Amino acid sequence: MVELIRHIVAIALLPFTVAVLVPIWIARRYPVSPALGASAGGFALQLLGVALLAAGLLLFLASLRRFATEGKGTLAPWDPPRALVLRGPYRFVRNPMISGVIFVLFGEALVLLSWPHGVWAACFLALNLIYIPLVEEPQLARRFGESYREYRQHVRRFLPRLRPWDPGPPLPQRKEHW
Repeated sequence: MVELIRHIVAIALLPFTVAVLVPIWIARRYPVSPALGASAGGFALQLLGVALLAAGLLLFLASLRRFATEGKGTLAPWDPPRALVLRGPYRFVRNPMISGVIFVLFGEALVLLSWPHGVWAACFLALNLIYIPLVEEPQLARRFGESYREYRQHVRRFLPRLRPWDPGPPLPQRKEHW
């Protein structure tokens, strides 16, 4: 039960805020409401948006499941996984949760045909293009050592590989010291 509460708090504070609360605020601030595209092109963009939303949600949920079951932690920086996760979507991309959220944000912008939502998605992407290599990846390298450095050489940060990376037998991982 405690583990479930940890996950709910992390989800509520991070991806829910980014992908639900901020977009609602944007929609209210810049009167944006759902409507079908007035042209074939607009409707096609909305269909692409639905596909991005679905792919993003699936990627996020699959990643979250791996964090919980294999990593024994949450998506929150204050309660990170205790083991390096290298299976599932992590075989294709190093940051599938963030990639999933980015897909959701761009999907929302396309479904709503909303420039303000597109700007928010681009800002979130830019923030992560800065934060992840400067803060998160050095922390992961310190926590998981050679296992993470090897993984980082084979799997890209945001753009998925076409074929999954096979890490082979697990390398010994350093344990976190609290």
